Amino acid sequence: MLELALTEDYMNNYGKATIVDFPLPYKPLKTCKINNKRYLGNKYKLLNFITSIVKQECANIDTVADIFAGTGAVSSAFIDKHLIVNDILYSNYICHIAWFSPQKYASKKIAEYIRYYNSVESCESNYMSETFSNTFFDEYTCKKIGFIREHIEKEYKSKRLNERERALLITSLLYSMDKIANTCGHYDAYRRNGTFDKPLELLLPEPENNLQKNEIFNMDANLLVQKIEADLVYIDPPYNSRQYCDAYHLLENVAKWEKPVVYGVAKKMNRDNLKSDYCTSNATRAFEDLIKNIKARYILLSYNNMEKKGDDRSNARISDEDILRILKNKGEVKIFSQKYKSFTTGKSDIQGNEERLFLCKCYTGQPKHLIQSPLNYTGGKFRLLKQILPEFPSSIDTFVDLFCGGCNVGININAKKIIFNDFNEYLYGLYNVLRNNTKDFIFNSIDQIITKFSLSESSKYGYDYYNCQSDDGLQRYNKDGFEKLKTTFNSLKKKDDKYYLMLYVLIVYSFNNQIRFNSKGNFNLPVGKRDFNSKMRMKLSLFIDRLHEISCDFLCEDFRNIDPAKYGKNTFVYIDPPYLITCASYNEKNGWNSQDESDLLNYIDRLNKCGIKFALSNVLASKGKSNTLLNNWIRQNNYRVIFLDYSYNNSNYHIMDRTSKTEEVLIVNY
Repeated sequence: MLELALTEDYMNNYGKATIVDFPLPYKPLKTCKINNKRYLGNKYKLLNFITSIVKQECANIDTVADIFAGTGAVSSAFIDKHLIVNDILYSNYICHIAWFSPQKYASKKIAEYIRYYNSVESCESNYMSETFSNTFFDEYTCKKIGFIREHIEKEYKSKRLNERERALLITSLLYSMDKIANTCGHYDAYRRNGTFDKPLELLLPEPENNLQKNEIFNMDANLLVQKIEADLVYIDPPYNSRQYCDAYHLLENVAKWEKPVVYGVAKKMNRDNLKSDYCTSNATRAFEDLIKNIKARYILLSYNNMEKKGDDRSNARISDEDILRILKNKGEVKIFSQKYKSFTTGKSDIQGNEERLFLCKCYTGQPKHLIQSPLNYTGGKFRLLKQILPEFPSSIDTFVDLFCGGCNVGININAKKIIFNDFNEYLYGLYNVLRNNTKDFIFNSIDQIITKFSLSESSKYGYDYYNCQSDDGLQRYNKDGFEKLKTTFNSLKKKDDKYYLMLYVLIVYSFNNQIRFNSKGNFNLPVGKRDFNSKMRMKLSLFIDRLHEISCDFLCEDFRNIDPAKYGKNTFVYIDPPYLITCASYNEKNGWNSQDESDLLNYIDRLNKCGIKFALSNVLASKGKSNTLLNNWIRQNNYRVIFLDYSYNNSNYHIMDRTSKTEEVLIVNY
């Protein structure tokens, strides 16, 4: 029989209680299951729907991560799997330990504690009664809650309870409080004229047995996914601006038991560290960041169809268009739906609700939809991507695009980290502006520049509006405005966001959309035929989206200054330098000579000695010229050569004497 003697020291520090004499008479306890708790967005009634989709569509699932777990109802449906369960609220986390921790506990001991707590008849004033009396509970019940919570903590600190036993008792208290609370199911407010006619009776939790070595977390989901891997990641984020820490602040307070100062009618403590971006206008950006960092074979997102229903809380929602765009860049997407009646806070009765499941089968390599650079940069590899990318390793931690140019290759790589490097300082500045600003800011700034300098907008008005024909282009109309823009740009001293966005507009409206500066540092290309048309807008939009999704850094270094030894073993370096036997506009200022070529080949040999995989794009022959230096280097090192062509037919060959045409190749050390 459990002994629960109250010492004088305990009585002085934790409050007095009148209890019945031991041993307590046996009385069957009422039990609680994981679903016996009211919670916004609870998916318990949808478990059959969710599990049927996983069974039907997902193969060989061993590890399931439920990263916005709430009550843990969805996790409970995969109890036979290795579970990773997470929630930012401690009040949910402590319940997850009770339901899912593999730690052993004494079930009879838990039952005796609960019988004891139910037998407590009166308690002295404490933090709970002094703070919350006659709000969510009456004074008597508050005193009892405070006494029980204090006693649980004392028993845990005295090592009479292990971590899971403590969690089970706190869970019992939280579930029992929720059952009688003077609310509509949340703690944003209480009923002013409510009646306190239900006594607090603790329930006995009944978790499943024989659990696997599950992992339980209490952290921001966006940070968690950077640390874990799973076969299936289930995502059930907030759908609107109702912060869960506001709705469940009282349970959070009791669970943590730090006795904070509270304020306002609803008696809330400070919750700034618990606010979620998914309940704000930053929801889409947070979702993009989440998805890009997930390491899983499948992602299953729950998101209902209430975007245009209810009140203005939908401002925090992620649109279907953004959900699909973000998930499709990660993998193949299917959508499933089922009608249901959602749990609301009593203010609305929205009809026609559908819970949708977005299932993403993640790609193992590059994105399925290739993204093209918004710059028509000389030597760009977009047309060769379908030949190049399949030759790259399937798993890359860090991808280094050593001569990134227009970024056509690096922007289409799935890696934990992508490093873009180019010695062109103008590219470096422009890419950082595109990465560090919102798409709205970038497009609004570009449109303002176009309007200010009276440049054409064929995407809006067509060619006839400017008395021009598509075949002839817009050169005649744009010439004066372009020259004024170029003069203004070349006079700027400060290289800020405005400078680089002006540069982008110049590139778009210049001859062949090229970038060229003279020896004085002035942009010196003439006006071109095209403008910022719908195709160019789409390229830029997709490029910015991708920049915001990936983890990347931009460098502006001579390749010789980048130390290969600092790269990890699972680094892959792609190298697309200026070609020694061809000419390019980006090479006019400094040139690319035999010494540069020799230094690069020596640098690549250093990569190879460090055990780093590489792929070098180059040409062996062009217009009757042969790159003897490159050919000899390949023979000496026995590197593998993959011949490429623009018909997208490629094969592997041994080095042969082929000098009659341009031979684009990919040279690899694996």
